[in-house]
Amino acid sequence: MVFEEKMITNGEPEDEEEEEEEEEEMVDPLELVRQKCEEAENCVNTRERLEECETRVGSRSSTMEDCTEELFDFLHARDHCVAHKLFHTVK
Repeated sequence: MVFEEKMITNGEPEDEEEEEEEEEEMVDPLELVRQKCEEAENCVNTRERLEECETRVGSRSSTMEDCTEELFDFLHARDHCVAHKLFHTVK
């Protein structure tokens, strides 16, 4: 019985942490560009409008209002900036 236990544990690492290597966190370059674009003045303004809308809608118990237009405005401003930066570097 002791022999069987040694065979079973012999092939497996005793400390799993030793075998696992620390993986570097991979960063998506698109996310970096998006973050940079979100700091632009136009994006900051549209994000503020979106957050104001979300706060207003969230504070009401019942409303037909949603923040779709504000969300689309923010995404459009951010994606316009991203596209401009990406296409500018590709050319």
